[in-house]
This record gives sequence, structure tokens and C-alpha cells, in this order.
Amino acid sequence: MQVQPYLSFEGRAEEALDFYAKAIGAKVGVKMRFKEAPPMEMSGNGCADMGAPPAHSAEKIMHSEFKVGDSLIMATDGMCSGNTNFTGISLALQAKDDAEAKKIFDALSQGGKVQQPLIKTFFASSFGMVADKFGVGWMVVTAQA
Repeated sequence: MQVQPYLSFEGRAEEALDFYAKAIGAKVGVKMRFKEAPPMEMSGNGCADMGAPPAHSAEKIMHSEFKVGDSLIMATDGMCSGNTNFTGISLALQAKDDAEAKKIFDALSQGGKVQQPLIKTFFASSFGMVADKFGVGWMVVTAQA
């Protein structure tokens, strides 16, 4: 059994995928746009053809997957509302050493908001918290040697 995060960027998924590829070396795999989905029939609730997106969202990302190291993260543009809400959750990223932690932390901080600068703690040689420019919370940590 695995638990994998599924992030809704509400219209900014393409930008987020590009950002994570550059900032933390994410490898984008699946990228399916709304226009590629077949029409779907929803029975019993009166909602037909839910798979046909409004014309303005046809190019938006319905589903995507990207890997950060060995971890798979999924993402979507969701309802394309423009309002992301990632409160109450953070993604913890384990760096191999303090130099990598600093590089990752600095990259994720670009356009974001540092919540805890990268510091040495009793539990880690490097630890910091940042909400990136999309509002996704990240905890960057390097374990004690």
C-alpha cells in the first residue's frame, strides 16, 4: 500500500510542473489534458458528459504525475478556479546532505514564502519550511549524521 499526494493547482499545473522540474529535478511522466479525455456518462445524478471540459480549459491538465526522487506526486488543474488551498499539509523532502538541502530550499523559496529559514536543529543538520509560489508547503530536511 502507498499514499501519494494529489495536488490541485487550480489552473497553474503546467507552470508548477515546469517549476518543480527546474527547482528540484522533478521528472514529469503522465500529462493528460482535459481535451484528451473521452466523454463520460454519469448515471443517477443528471450530470451527463462530465468529461467534456469548457472550451477555456481544454488545454488545462486533467491529470499528471511527476517523480521527485523515488516519490510519485500527482497533480491537476482541478476546476481551474485560480485559488489554490494547500493549508494544513506539507511535503517533507529528505536531502542527502546540507549542500543539497540549501540548493533545494533556495530553489523552492523563489517567489514563495519562507516560514522557517534553513537551520541546524536537534533532529536535523538542516531543516527549513517554505510555502512555494503555488502555496505548497515544503519541509526540507537533512538527517543528523
